[in-house]
Amino acid sequence: MKTLRHSLTLPFLMMMALASTLPACTKKSSPAGTKVKQPFSGNAYESNNRFFRGTGQGVSVKQNIARSKADLDAKNQLAAQVGTNVKAVSDQYLGQTENATAADVADKFQTLVREVMSTELADLRKTGEETYFNETTKDYTVYVAYEIKKAAMFRFMKKQARTNAKISEQELKVMDEILDQQIKLAEAEGE
Repeated sequence: MKTLRHSLTLPFLMMMALASTLPACTKKSSPAGTKVKQPFSGNAYESNNRFFRGTGQGVSVKQNIARSKADLDAKNQLAAQVGTNVKAVSDQYLGQTENATAADVADKFQTLVREVMSTELADLRKTGEETYFNETTKDYTVYVAYEIKKAAMFRFMKKQARTNAKISEQELKVMDEILDQQIKLAEAEGE
Protein backbone atom coordinates (compact mmCIF):
# COMPACT_ATOMS: atom_id res chain seq x y z
CA MET A 1 0.00 0.00 0.00
CA LYS A 2 2.90 2.29 0.83
CA THR A 3 4.48 1.72 -2.58
CA LEU A 4 1.18 2.36 -4.32
CA ARG A 5 0.81 5.69 -2.53
CA HIS A 6 4.39 6.71 -3.41
CA SER A 7 3.95 5.56 -6.99
CA LEU A 8 0.80 7.73 -7.35
CA THR A 9 2.25 10.74 -5.51
CA LEU A 10 5.23 11.25 -7.83
CA PRO A 11 3.19 11.36 -11.10
CA PHE A 12 0.58 13.57 -9.39
CA LEU A 13 3.27 16.06 -8.29
CA MET A 14 4.85 16.06 -11.75
CA MET A 15 1.48 16.69 -13.36
CA MET A 16 0.78 19.59 -10.98
CA ALA A 17 4.20 21.11 -11.68
CA LEU A 18 3.66 20.78 -15.43
CA ALA A 19 0.15 22.30 -15.21
CA SER A 20 1.43 25.28 -13.28
CA THR A 21 4.05 26.06 -15.94
CA LEU A 22 1.72 25.74 -18.96
CA PRO A 23 -0.07 29.08 -18.49
CA ALA A 24 3.29 30.83 -18.63
CA CYS A 25 3.90 29.29 -22.05
CA THR A 26 0.67 30.62 -23.49
CA LYS A 27 1.00 34.15 -22.11
CA LYS A 28 1.77 36.60 -24.92
CA SER A 29 4.20 39.07 -23.47
CA SER A 30 7.31 40.53 -24.94
CA PRO A 31 10.03 42.87 -23.73
CA ALA A 32 8.16 45.69 -25.50
CA GLY A 33 4.94 45.06 -23.59
CA THR A 34 1.47 43.79 -24.39
CA LYS A 35 0.24 44.09 -27.97
CA VAL A 36 -2.67 46.51 -28.39
CA LYS A 37 -5.33 45.82 -31.02
CA GLN A 38 -6.53 49.09 -32.53
CA PRO A 39 -9.56 49.56 -34.76
CA PHE A 40 -8.92 49.74 -38.50
CA SER A 41 -5.66 47.80 -38.49
CA GLY A 42 -4.78 44.94 -40.77
CA ASN A 43 -4.71 44.27 -44.51
CA ALA A 44 -8.19 45.65 -45.16
CA TYR A 45 -7.00 49.10 -44.06
CA GLU A 46 -3.62 49.17 -45.79
CA SER A 47 -2.94 50.63 -49.22
CA ASN A 48 -2.64 48.22 -52.13
CA ASN A 49 -2.45 48.36 -55.93
CA ARG A 50 -6.02 49.70 -56.23
CA PHE A 51 -6.48 51.97 -53.22
CA PHE A 52 -4.66 54.56 -51.19
CA ARG A 53 -5.79 54.04 -47.58
CA GLY A 54 -5.16 55.94 -44.40
CA THR A 55 -6.21 55.61 -40.79
CA GLY A 56 -6.15 58.19 -38.05
CA GLN A 57 -6.59 58.56 -34.33
CA GLY A 58 -7.52 61.65 -32.34
CA VAL A 59 -7.85 62.20 -28.60
CA SER A 60 -9.49 65.17 -26.88
CA VAL A 61 -11.89 66.06 -24.10
CA LYS A 62 -14.22 67.31 -26.84
CA GLN A 63 -15.59 64.76 -29.27
CA ASN A 64 -15.62 67.05 -32.32
CA ILE A 65 -11.96 67.99 -31.77
CA ALA A 66 -10.99 64.32 -31.39
CA ARG A 67 -12.79 63.59 -34.68
CA SER A 68 -11.02 66.48 -36.44
CA LYS A 69 -7.64 65.27 -35.21
CA ALA A 70 -8.37 61.73 -36.44
CA ASP A 71 -9.52 63.05 -39.85
CA LEU A 72 -6.38 65.16 -40.19
CA ASP A 73 -4.15 62.24 -39.21
CA ALA A 74 -5.76 59.91 -41.77
CA LYS A 75 -5.70 62.49 -44.57
CA ASN A 76 -2.04 63.28 -43.85
CA GLN A 77 -1.29 59.57 -44.25
CA LEU A 78 -3.08 59.57 -47.60
CA ALA A 79 -1.22 62.69 -48.75
CA ALA A 80 2.13 61.19 -47.79
CA GLN A 81 1.35 57.99 -49.68
CA VAL A 82 0.23 59.84 -52.81
CA GLY A 83 3.28 62.09 -52.66
CA THR A 84 5.67 59.17 -52.19
CA ASN A 85 4.02 57.17 -54.97
CA VAL A 86 4.06 60.07 -57.44
CA LYS A 87 7.67 60.93 -56.62
CA ALA A 88 8.83 57.35 -57.11
CA VAL A 89 6.91 56.95 -60.38
CA SER A 90 8.01 60.31 -61.80
CA ASP A 91 11.66 59.71 -60.81
CA GLN A 92 11.59 56.29 -62.48
CA TYR A 93 9.88 57.59 -65.63
CA LEU A 94 12.08 60.64 -65.95
CA GLY A 95 15.21 58.58 -65.33
CA GLN A 96 14.25 56.23 -68.16
CA THR A 97 13.40 58.97 -70.66
CA GLU A 98 16.32 61.26 -69.80
CA ASN A 99 14.08 64.26 -70.37
CA ALA A 100 15.91 67.59 -70.43
CA THR A 101 13.32 69.25 -68.22
CA ALA A 102 13.13 66.33 -65.76
CA ALA A 103 13.80 68.43 -62.68
CA ASP A 104 11.12 70.97 -63.66
CA VAL A 105 8.55 68.25 -64.26
CA ALA A 106 9.39 66.55 -60.94
CA ASP A 107 9.00 69.85 -59.09
CA LYS A 108 5.69 70.55 -60.81
CA PHE A 109 4.47 67.07 -59.88
CA GLN A 110 5.26 67.65 -56.21
CA THR A 111 3.49 71.02 -56.33
CA LEU A 112 0.51 69.35 -58.02
CA VAL A 113 0.35 66.69 -55.29
CA ARG A 114 0.34 69.38 -52.58
CA GLU A 115 -2.40 71.33 -54.38
CA VAL A 116 -4.52 68.23 -54.97
CA MET A 117 -4.25 67.06 -51.38
CA SER A 118 -5.21 70.49 -50.04
CA THR A 119 -8.51 70.38 -51.96
CA GLU A 120 -11.54 68.30 -51.00
CA LEU A 121 -11.41 65.07 -52.97
CA ALA A 122 -14.65 63.82 -54.49
CA ASP A 123 -13.86 60.10 -54.36
CA LEU A 124 -12.45 60.12 -50.83
CA ARG A 125 -14.54 57.66 -48.82
CA LYS A 126 -14.68 57.20 -45.08
CA THR A 127 -14.70 53.44 -44.59
CA GLY A 128 -15.10 53.50 -40.85
CA GLU A 129 -15.28 55.55 -37.69
CA GLU A 130 -15.31 54.45 -34.06
CA THR A 131 -15.58 56.67 -30.98
CA TYR A 132 -14.61 55.69 -27.44
CA PHE A 133 -15.08 57.60 -24.19
CA ASN A 134 -12.73 57.03 -21.24
CA GLU A 135 -14.66 57.60 -17.99
CA THR A 136 -11.45 57.97 -15.99
CA THR A 137 -9.72 60.64 -18.08
CA LYS A 138 -12.94 62.06 -19.61
CA ASP A 139 -11.27 61.85 -23.05
CA TYR A 140 -12.83 60.90 -26.36
CA THR A 141 -10.75 58.79 -28.71
CA VAL A 142 -11.87 58.67 -32.33
CA TYR A 143 -10.51 56.30 -34.97
CA VAL A 144 -11.24 56.84 -38.68
CA ALA A 145 -10.32 55.09 -41.91
CA TYR A 146 -10.36 56.58 -45.41
CA GLU A 147 -9.70 55.25 -48.87
CA ILE A 148 -9.54 56.59 -52.40
CA LYS A 149 -9.22 54.63 -55.61
CA LYS A 150 -5.80 55.17 -57.16
CA ALA A 151 -7.23 55.51 -60.68
CA ALA A 152 -9.68 58.19 -59.50
CA MET A 153 -6.88 60.04 -57.71
CA PHE A 154 -4.66 60.04 -60.80
CA ARG A 155 -7.57 61.20 -63.00
CA PHE A 156 -8.20 64.05 -60.57
CA MET A 157 -4.51 64.98 -60.73
CA LYS A 158 -4.69 65.07 -64.56
CA LYS A 159 -7.70 67.37 -64.36
CA GLN A 160 -5.96 69.67 -61.87
CA ALA A 161 -2.78 69.76 -63.98
CA ARG A 162 -4.78 70.98 -66.98
CA THR A 163 -6.16 73.91 -64.99
CA ASN A 164 -2.74 74.94 -63.66
CA ALA A 165 -1.36 77.88 -65.65
CA LYS A 166 2.18 77.29 -64.34
CA ILE A 167 2.53 73.98 -66.22
CA SER A 168 3.82 74.22 -69.78
CA GLU A 169 2.49 72.09 -72.65
CA GLN A 170 5.61 69.91 -72.67
CA GLU A 171 5.43 69.33 -68.90
CA LEU A 172 1.71 68.59 -69.19
CA LYS A 173 2.41 66.01 -71.89
CA VAL A 174 4.96 64.21 -69.68
CA MET A 175 2.60 64.34 -66.70
CA ASP A 176 -0.23 62.92 -68.79
CA GLU A 177 1.96 60.03 -69.92
CA ILE A 178 2.98 59.21 -66.35
CA LEU A 179 -0.55 59.51 -64.97
CA ASP A 180 -2.08 57.50 -67.84
CA GLN A 181 0.42 54.73 -67.13
CA GLN A 182 -0.55 54.74 -63.43
CA ILE A 183 -4.28 54.76 -64.24
CA LYS A 184 -3.82 51.69 -66.48
CA LEU A 185 -1.90 49.88 -63.73
CA ALA A 186 -4.51 50.68 -61.08
CA GLU A 187 -7.41 49.64 -63.32
CA ALA A 188 -5.65 46.43 -64.39
CA GLU A 189 -5.46 45.42 -60.72
CA GLY A 190 -9.19 45.90 -60.36
CA GLU A 191 -10.10 43.39 -63.06
